[in-house]
Amino acid sequence: MPAAPVELEQPRCFFSCRYRLHRETIKPPVTGGSTIVLTINDASKRTNLPVKTIRYYDEVGLVMATGRTPAGYRLYDDRSCQKLGFVQRARQFNFSIEECRELLSLYEDHGRPSRDVKKITLSKLALLQRQLDDLTTLTLELQTLANQCTGDDRPDCPILNAFSAGPIEAKP
Repeated sequence: MPAAPVELEQPRCFFSCRYRLHRETIKPPVTGGSTIVLTINDASKRTNLPVKTIRYYDEVGLVMATGRTPAGYRLYDDRSCQKLGFVQRARQFNFSIEECRELLSLYEDHGRPSRDVKKITLSKLALLQRQLDDLTTLTLELQTLANQCTGDDRPDCPILNAFSAGPIEAKP
């Protein structure tokens, strides 16, 4: 007698059912007052940060996930998304991860003196100014070299000669 065919039960709505299950099993954080819990993909869309960057910030302890699903997926609430946006803007000003950590700590401390924030900001401003000065010098040097080069069919090239000779003096 042949065996009866076995019917495999197909998941009807794998992704939507899984999402609904996770939303029902995750409790919002008590302290944040936020009831919206976002997956890392949704947090990525909200903050315009790549998922990989958000994961990195979590791994280095800069902006931690609010919680995790039973399957281990990171979850973020509104407050976490706000912190991610804060770090994103600080990084646009070229603040390092450690500087962002310090700024974020000051941001969360409502009793902080603003002089601490200003000190960090002025230090970054001085560094950016030095970098800008260096770039200005390099721009002048490169412009000087470009002006010296005839750019014709001859093999003689003042640009290559200067690169092999050492530092170049810029002429305004």
